[in-house]
Amino acid sequence: MIIRRGTPADAPGLAALARETFFDTFASTNNAGDMAIHLERAYGVAQQAAELINPAVTTWLVDEDGSTVAYAQVRTGHVPDCVSGPEPIELWRFYVQREWHGRGIAPALMAGVVADVTAAGAQTLWLGVWEHNHRALAFYRKLGFGAVGAHIFLFGTDPQTDYVMARLL
Repeated sequence: MIIRRGTPADAPGLAALARETFFDTFASTNNAGDMAIHLERAYGVAQQAAELINPAVTTWLVDEDGSTVAYAQVRTGHVPDCVSGPEPIELWRFYVQREWHGRGIAPALMAGVVADVTAAGAQTLWLGVWEHNHRALAFYRKLGFGAVGAHIFLFGTDPQTDYVMARLL
C-alpha cells in the first residue's frame, strides 16, 4: 500500500474514484435525482482538478495493486461553532472502495492524515458524517471522534443532517 499526496495529474482518476465510492455508499438510501445532482456538482474532473491545486485542500490517495483504491481530503476555512478544539482542520472526505473495506486501508490512511495535519500544526480534526451512515459513525467513534453538534448538508435538493464529530490530535 502506498499513501501519497494527490497531484493535478490525478484529477481524472480521483473524479472517477470519488463518484464510485460516493455512489456505492449512498445510492441505495437516497433519491436518484439528488444523487445525480450531487455527483455532477462535487465530483467532476474539473472540480477535482481545482481541489488538487487549491492550497486550502490537501488530498491523499492510496494506491494498492496498481490502482487508486481510497482517498482522503482535508480543508481549512469554515469551522462550525460547535467545534471548540484548538487549531481545527476539517476531514472533508474519506472514502475507500467497497472491495477494500476491512483490509486495513482506512486505519492506515487515517493515521497518515493525522500525522501530516499534526505536523502542519493542527490540533483538532473534525468532520461531518450523515446521521444514517452507521458504518462511518462506528469507524470514527472507534478512532476517538465524538459528536459535538450537527449541521445541514445539501444533498442535491435534499437538506440532510450531518453529525459534526471532532477529536483532539
